[in-house]
Amino acid sequence: MSTATELLTAIKDVGTDPSRGGYSRHGFDAPELELREWFTAEAARRGLGVEVDRNGNIWAWWGEPGPNALVTGSHLDSVPGGGAFDGPLGVVSSLAAVDLLKAKGFKPDRPLALMVFAEEEGGRFGLACLGSRLLTGATTAETALNLKDREGDTFADAVKAAGLDPARIGKDEEAIARIGQFVELHVEQGRGLVDLNAPVGVATSILAHGRWRFRFTGEGNHAGATPMGSRRDPMLPASQLILSARWAASSVDGARATVGRIEPIPGGTNVIASSVDVWLDARAPNDGRTRAVVERITAAAKQAARDEGCELVVTEESYGDAVHFDSSLRDDLVAALGNVPALPTGAGHDAGILAEHVPTAMLFVRNPTGVSHAPAEHAEADDCEAGVDALAKVLEKLATEA
Repeated sequence: MSTATELLTAIKDVGTDPSRGGYSRHGFDAPELELREWFTAEAARRGLGVEVDRNGNIWAWWGEPGPNALVTGSHLDSVPGGGAFDGPLGVVSSLAAVDLLKAKGFKPDRPLALMVFAEEEGGRFGLACLGSRLLTGATTAETALNLKDREGDTFADAVKAAGLDPARIGKDEEAIARIGQFVELHVEQGRGLVDLNAPVGVATSILAHGRWRFRFTGEGNHAGATPMGSRRDPMLPASQLILSARWAASSVDGARATVGRIEPIPGGTNVIASSVDVWLDARAPNDGRTRAVVERITAAAKQAARDEGCELVVTEESYGDAVHFDSSLRDDLVAALGNVPALPTGAGHDAGILAEHVPTAMLFVRNPTGVSHAPAEHAEADDCEAGVDALAKVLEKLATEA
């Protein structure tokens, strides 16, 4: 029987990032493939039957696959330079929960599966929750297959290299129909549980959020030979967008706006860029507020582009409205765990994608730093084991015939 901490320790050297710190494990790259193999081996050690669906999501079945399955799990990929817990904690906790249940002689009365979703963070192909989006049809196969990473490889190239058939990528109604309920355990991405002095909590909702790409196009030229008054420098309106993201989000209650990625072309120190791509992440409690933030940022970016004689194209790369988790399932979790706190989250998850199709809930484990998507992300060993205990109780309750 393994603890969550022991299982996390087993993978601590996979995908470390010496330049950024933390971990860089992206969909179907070498570290993520190594972790997929590790999970498959761990599942097999527990007597679970493993299969990979058409979109690269891994299912590990306790008993025979079937309808009305109780499914739990998370993801193994990370953002660039991410922490050790975001995603993997949910995966290792599902394995450790199975160990606990088997040790006490429990056998589920319904099919039970552990799941690992493909490319949840979008760190390689830019579209978050890609495995669950494809599974549910929230993203089309055509859109996904044509996504490119920074090296120019397409998602089609990546899945083919991983042994999947690109022609079979897409909505999987048979797989969705098997899921009766889905519960995802995740490290909390914030300080809600710290402030409540609780090791474990239950999610109520997820903010509406999306990603937009702003492409500013000007005139590439020589940094020394081009007078300041003769420039059409796309870096100027790009910088205005970054500044406007702060004031626009601050003016809308509960909103957040972030620019975490900017790519000038050609990217030389002594070169005025010919174009600049800027990616905006915007979130708020509902669709109206999120759209209002993006509209204000876009208006400021358009004006800044006109002032500099540049062109601007804005592309919405992904969007999801606010998610409210199944209230009945949430109440079952709270009751099973002794009235633990219930709280919202600003982070997106595969559970949020599935929530539109099946009853879905989430468990959070306390993060003492409140930091996530960065190397300082953390969860204490005792809290991780409290999460495993909570997940095991939930699975036992939900997988037992009434």
